Amino acid sequence: MARSKTPYVRTPDPIRIVPLHGQGKALRALGEVAAPAARLTYRKGPLIAAVEVFTIFWGAAWKTSPQNTLIGRLNAFFDFALTSPLIDQLSEYNAGGYKIAHGRRTGTATITTGLRGTSITDAAIQTFLTQHLGKSGVPKATPNSLYFIYVAPGVRVVMGGSASCQAFCGYHSDIGGKTFYAVMPYPGCPGCIGDAEVFDALTSTSSHELCEAITDPVPGTGWYDDANGEVADICAWQTRRIDDYVVQLEWSNKAGKCL
Repeated sequence: MARSKTPYVRTPDPIRIVPLHGQGKALRALGEVAAPAARLTYRKGPLIAAVEVFTIFWGAAWKTSPQNTLIGRLNAFFDFALTSPLIDQLSEYNAGGYKIAHGRRTGTATITTGLRGTSITDAAIQTFLTQHLGKSGVPKATPNSLYFIYVAPGVRVVMGGSASCQAFCGYHSDIGGKTFYAVMPYPGCPGCIGDAEVFDALTSTSSHELCEAITDPVPGTGWYDDANGEVADICAWQTRRIDDYVVQLEWSNKAGKCL
């Protein structure tokens, strides 16, 4: 597959988070002011053409009820979502020789060791993921790999000077421009649950990060808007239901609105 040979440049501190419920509207006046002005442009970086999601549930709490029942449900969500209209609508962002198509889930792992205390940094999460690549049932990274790391309840995630349930409900990033991952803190606060049940909040935020990681895996170098962020940021906490699952709306350049 052809790839753009034009060098890409990282956007300093790009927007790549799920904001707290209500925060997105307050900051961007979704659907009224920011959305009509939004315009994603391609920055010459990589995209994920046929995403391969591997889920990692980190922490001992995932072995006990009620969290253990969520593992199968979240894996089933990905099995459905990766071949659903949620992915189909991203084809308008084909660029640089990348053609976005259906993906698949390549597996799952529950890892109970290494998570201590009530706070974890993004740097520590990167170290954890790097140490487990090719081990513990976690496959090595490919250009299509996307690791979703679900952190146990009661553990605060700190990234870029901000913390989960204080400033964000999830985010995605990369390690060296080659290993792509999303971090999903457990939604243990009103700002990350919103008006939903825990499972629906998780599928909504997971779909947010899934679509952003596909279209902008190295944040700020794929499809990005300097004022509004990535494809899902513009539509944060606007949701719809596809079959049995709540997913977030995504911005469409072609339609000029969230779909």
